[in-house]
Amino acid sequence: MSTRATVTAPDLGFLLNGKWHNDGERIEVHAPGTGQLVGTTRRATAAHVEEAIQGAVRAFEITRHMGGFERQRILRTISHGIERQKEELSRLVALEAGKPLKAARVEVERAAFTFSIAAEETVRLGGEYLPLDWQAAAAGKWGIVRRFPLGPIAAITPFNFPVNLVVHKLAPAIAAGCPIVLKPAPQTPLCSLRLGEIIQAAGWPPGGLNVLPLSNADAAKIASDDRLKLLSFTGSTAVGWALKQKAGKKKVVLELGGNAGVVVCADANLEYAAERCVLGGFTYAGQTCISVQRILVEESAFDHFTAALVRRVQRLKVGEVLDEHTDVGPLINEEAAKRVIEWIDEAVEGGAKVLCGGKRRGVTVAPTVLTHTRPEMRVNCMEIFGPVVTVEKFHSFSEALAILNRSDFGLQAGLFTRDFSRITEAFETLEVGGLMVGEVPSWRIDHMPYGGVKDSGLGREGLRYAMEEMTEPKLLAIHPQGI
Repeated sequence: MSTRATVTAPDLGFLLNGKWHNDGERIEVHAPGTGQLVGTTRRATAAHVEEAIQGAVRAFEITRHMGGFERQRILRTISHGIERQKEELSRLVALEAGKPLKAARVEVERAAFTFSIAAEETVRLGGEYLPLDWQAAAAGKWGIVRRFPLGPIAAITPFNFPVNLVVHKLAPAIAAGCPIVLKPAPQTPLCSLRLGEIIQAAGWPPGGLNVLPLSNADAAKIASDDRLKLLSFTGSTAVGWALKQKAGKKKVVLELGGNAGVVVCADANLEYAAERCVLGGFTYAGQTCISVQRILVEESAFDHFTAALVRRVQRLKVGEVLDEHTDVGPLINEEAAKRVIEWIDEAVEGGAKVLCGGKRRGVTVAPTVLTHTRPEMRVNCMEIFGPVVTVEKFHSFSEALAILNRSDFGLQAGLFTRDFSRITEAFETLEVGGLMVGEVPSWRIDHMPYGGVKDSGLGREGLRYAMEEMTEPKLLAIHPQGI
C-alpha cells in the first residue's frame, strides 16, 4: 500500500554560520523509482565555502574550550531530538534515498544511538600518566598526556545512509570539540539539512556546523584547504583516494568500497547462515559497502545452503519504499540499475548461472543469486553495489580464505563455523578491518571500530576511534624540583 500522498515536500536552504540561506540555484530532490518531489534546497557556491571555513575557524575558539559536560549535554539533546522526529526522518530517508521504510527506521534509531554513545565518550576520552625517569638524567620527572581537538574538519558523506553515516562524522566531531564543514551527497542533502536543524537547536555554536550542498568543483576546497585539519570521507574508492592526494597537510580518514565475502562451513547452522546472508546481501538493495557479495560454501554443504538461500531470496518483497512490507526497493538511479544488469549479463555470457532474479524494471533490480562465476568477473572482483550475490563451492578452508583475500578490498568478512581453530586461522589470515563470526560482514554496531584495509580505506570510525582521529595527544613533562 502506498502512502505517498501523506508526505509533504520540505523547502530547505543551507546552513551557514548559524543562518539559513535560501539564495542560489534551486535543487530539486526526487525519489528514486517514483520521481516524486521529496523537497528542495539551494546550491552553495565557492564564496559560501570560504565563509564556512572562516566561520568554522571562529567557532573553534568556542568549541575547543567547551567543557565535556557542555558537549555531553548538547549531544544528548541532539539524540533526543532525533528520537522525537524519528518517524518524520525515517520517511525522509525512505523517500530521498529509496530505502524501504522499515530499514529507514532502523537507520534513524541507530543515529539517535550514535549520538547517545558520543555523549558518553565525550567525558571518557582520557589521557595517561607517563613516568619519565627511565634514565638517571630524567630522575624525578613525570608527564601527563592529554588529547586536544585538531580543529575544524571537513566531512563528505554518501547517499546510502543519509542520516547515520552523516552522524558518524558529526557526533564524534562534536564530542571532540571540532567544528564541521559538511558536504552531503547530492542525491540526499535533505536529511543532512534536517540534522543541521536539530544540532543547531541543541546549542552547538554558529559556525560549528555548516551544511553546504556543493558541486564537486566547489567542494574541492574543503578537501585541500589547510585551515580544515582533517578530511573524513565516505564514498567511492576512486574519489576517496583522489581526494587524499588533494588533502595536503591534513589528516585523512577514508571509508570506501568493498566486495564483502562470507565463508560458510559444513558444521555451521546452514539455515541460519542462509537467513543472515539474505539480510546482508539484499537490505537496501545491496547498496552498502559491507553488503554480502561473495559467498563461499564448503562443498559438502553447498546444495543444502544454496537451496535455503534461494528459497529465502525468492520470498523477498520488492515494492514501494513506503510500503511497510517492502524488503527491496529501487537503486538510487537508473544508471546504477543498468550497470548492475550489465555486470550480471556479462557474468552469464561468461558461463555463470542465474539461480533467481537477474532482471530489471526501471530502477529496480530483482534480487539475484549467481553461481558458476569466476573470480575475475566484475560481479566478484569489483563492488557491485546492488542486490546481487554469488555463491560458490570451496574444497579446503585455506583455499576459501585465499579466495577472499584475492581482492583489492578489505573492509569486513563473515564466517559461519563452530570450529575455533578455523576462527583463529581466519582472524589471523584475512586481510580485512573486521571479521564477523556467526554473522555476515554487513553487521555493525555503532561504537565498534569500523574501517578497512587495501582499497577499502584508511583510519577507523566508531565513536571513540573517530574521536582519536579527530584529536591529537600533547605531552606535559614536569620536573617538580625545577618548579
